[in-house]
Amino acid sequence: MRALFFGTPAIAVPALDALHALAEVVGVVCQPDKPAGRGLELKPPPVKLRALELGLPVVQPVKIRTPEFAAWARDAAADVALVIAYGRILPPAVLTAPRVGCLNLHASILPRYRGAAPITWAIVNGERETGIALMAMDEGMDTGPVFTIHRLPIGEETTADELALALGSLAAEVVRADFARAVAGALTATPQDHAAATMAPILDKGDGRIDWARPAARVHDHVRGMTSWPGAFTTAQGKTLKVLESRVGVADGEIAPPVDAGGAPRAPGTVVAASKLGIDVACQPGTLRILRAQVEGRKPLGAAELVGGRSVAAGMVLGG
Repeated sequence: MRALFFGTPAIAVPALDALHALAEVVGVVCQPDKPAGRGLELKPPPVKLRALELGLPVVQPVKIRTPEFAAWARDAAADVALVIAYGRILPPAVLTAPRVGCLNLHASILPRYRGAAPITWAIVNGERETGIALMAMDEGMDTGPVFTIHRLPIGEETTADELALALGSLAAEVVRADFARAVAGALTATPQDHAAATMAPILDKGDGRIDWARPAARVHDHVRGMTSWPGAFTTAQGKTLKVLESRVGVADGEIAPPVDAGGAPRAPGTVVAASKLGIDVACQPGTLRILRAQVEGRKPLGAAELVGGRSVAAGMVLGG
């Protein structure tokens, strides 16, 4: 089997390894190198690094909707292309270039969470299960028929970064179990129920802003889901405070009640207690405990250091 591979971030690397073990990978396509760090030096994506280690040819087109790239895809004479987290929508000329088309590994239980950020939005929305769907690609956004879905539970404390690692490993298992059979026609693809579809739109920095007027469990899901990009954030004393780790539902007696002396609810975002145990913030309802955070311009700190340095103190209103 001659195969092309489209993928860019670390989640795609295990699938590339699995494909390399069962097919002749005649080309690996990933996003161009991007500037990173304080020096803004160009950094190659993880898929490129792994492909070069495997001795595979790599291409990094700036644009893929060009006659030149379509010709390259046709000239590769591939039987199939495997796509996972490539980061761009493939045009029709590329979708039809391989003999049997393009198959995609999508990190959700389709038709839920179609789009660019299924891992983040599943956690933010409090889902307790996700998975990898192996699907045939069409011109829509994750709308093609599905061959198989392999499911994975989402733990109550699992972050988006941790879930991406687990889904990357699961994607490799799907390649080993189902990919060759799908290409050979031994699996039947089932059309999706488009009426049940939900979307997982691309993230921007503003999506990380914490809404303290939400229930504490939902705020905790937001913190987990936005890790590590764009990051969940609020403000404290006029400075951005990125919340890196939180908990909800700590032991009785460890947490200050989210009401004042008269029994009235504290305003959402009010720091009701701040100690080395954590920084307890009123939500609506409940209280979220911040365990680790990063003040704008400083390194990440634990609760004890944040409180000791007076970055956060009881009575402050975060996000106000």
